[in-house]
Amino acid sequence: VAAKINGPFSAVMDDAGVKKDTFLRRWLDYLSFALSGLLADGTICAAVSYTLGDLHREGSILDYPIGGSAAVCEALAASIERNGGRVMLKTHVEGIDVEGGRASGVTLRGGSAIKAEHAVVANAPVWALPSLLPAEYEGGILGFPIKKSTEGLKRRLEETPQTESFMHLHLGIDGEGLKGLDIHYTVINEWECGIDGPGNMIVISIPTVLDPSLAPDGKHVVHAYTAGNEPYDLFKGLDRKSEEYKKLKEERAQVLWKAIERVIPDVRQRVEVELIGSPLTHERFLNRPQGTYGPALAAGKAMFPGPGLTGVPGLMCCGDSTFPGIGVPAVAASGITAANTLVPLEKHKELLAAMKREGKMPDQCMV
Repeated sequence: VAAKINGPFSAVMDDAGVKKDTFLRRWLDYLSFALSGLLADGTICAAVSYTLGDLHREGSILDYPIGGSAAVCEALAASIERNGGRVMLKTHVEGIDVEGGRASGVTLRGGSAIKAEHAVVANAPVWALPSLLPAEYEGGILGFPIKKSTEGLKRRLEETPQTESFMHLHLGIDGEGLKGLDIHYTVINEWECGIDGPGNMIVISIPTVLDPSLAPDGKHVVHAYTAGNEPYDLFKGLDRKSEEYKKLKEERAQVLWKAIERVIPDVRQRVEVELIGSPLTHERFLNRPQGTYGPALAAGKAMFPGPGLTGVPGLMCCGDSTFPGIGVPAVAASGITAANTLVPLEKHKELLAAMKREGKMPDQCMV
């Protein structure tokens, strides 16, 4: 059973008799790709099974944060500060310090340092870690001090395969006369050519359907994007200020315009604000190497590593470079895993028991 859960979801599909080149097979490929950026033959069974179960639970709904994505960030920051922490924005980390054989803090741009009391928790993409780690650090075996090189570790991290990137189209439109809109749509241009083909799968979000406060009265916010299937190489080396780059962005965004037109046919006449994002936008503003969606670690062939992926004592890693993988739910789980690793087992048991007493235990958990 464990092998099935950690293996590709396609193996379960095969066992269930889901035949190739059928709509059901392609739909499950779509669901897998939406979750991980990989088709069912590369997406871990546990993630797809959990999602399918959640989708079909009685009373299941799609939650959306009032105030948009920013509200989630603000709530997290408020929680950190409420519990004695400090949120430092626009604070660039130059390196992770390792002293006495374990991660001891971080050095910031400008040379100042922040010392860690328990551990350093890093959510940097796996390809960014090599530039943050020292070339070597002092470790020990059986009490004898030795120098540990990070050269092999850095090379292994840099060689982690990547998924493709994104194209984004952000619009502010006149909403007069628009009735019956849903908050989310997915457009698949061709089921037969493969869900992961460039520009084939487009996701559309209209958050103002549920939360009108995100736009002025009578207006809508529309966001469309190609989900992890935009090649970075098309944009590689282009000057972001050049006409060539602007023209390419407009060309590659046409598939997004056409997808939105299937929902709002006259959307181009309604536009008041237009912003196009490319793989270079992802690379620059999200600090994502090559604008990637995340690691392309195919289930059954490779596994996402745990929080101790670097092997440096005191350095806990989380984010979409660690288990369970790509996507907001997986990344949230990775943060919980990193935090739980720092908490003694007895504290875990006390918390779980308290959650059970108060009826806060999720349906999927048993104690």
